[in-house]
Amino acid sequence: MTMFNNKEIKEAEELSNSSNIIGKGTILRGGIETFGNIRVEGKVIGDIITKSKAAFGHSSYIEGNVLAQNAEIAGTVDGKVEVTEMLVLKPSAVINGDIVTNKLVIESGASFNGKCQMGVTVKEIKIGEKNPEERPLLKAQS
Repeated sequence: MTMFNNKEIKEAEELSNSSNIIGKGTILRGGIETFGNIRVEGKVIGDIITKSKAAFGHSSYIEGNVLAQNAEIAGTVDGKVEVTEMLVLKPSAVINGDIVTNKLVIESGASFNGKCQMGVTVKEIKIGEKNPEERPLLKAQS
């Protein structure tokens, strides 16, 4: 059993409370890994991994896989979406890829093209792995 000191606990809380925003009109090429929340209004070409919440606005376009604790999607994702807790697809959401989640809310108008697996225990989200090939995400679909 590992004991954490107060400094380690405080650092972990600070990391998970951080927020990241990719603004509308921004194009980011490359993967993103974060302990904190992430909001995307622009375009990301690469995988997104967060131990917290991912929120993709109406203007967002993700070309890659998504792994998050919770996610709310109103834009387009071309890739696999894995969410350990709850995934919400807003009316303007378009998912072109498989979904793996514990709980799923699909609002009227949302669409996805792929397989869906629910109620499964998704593996632990790991940040900063040395070998990207060992990540739990599949390569982007072609």
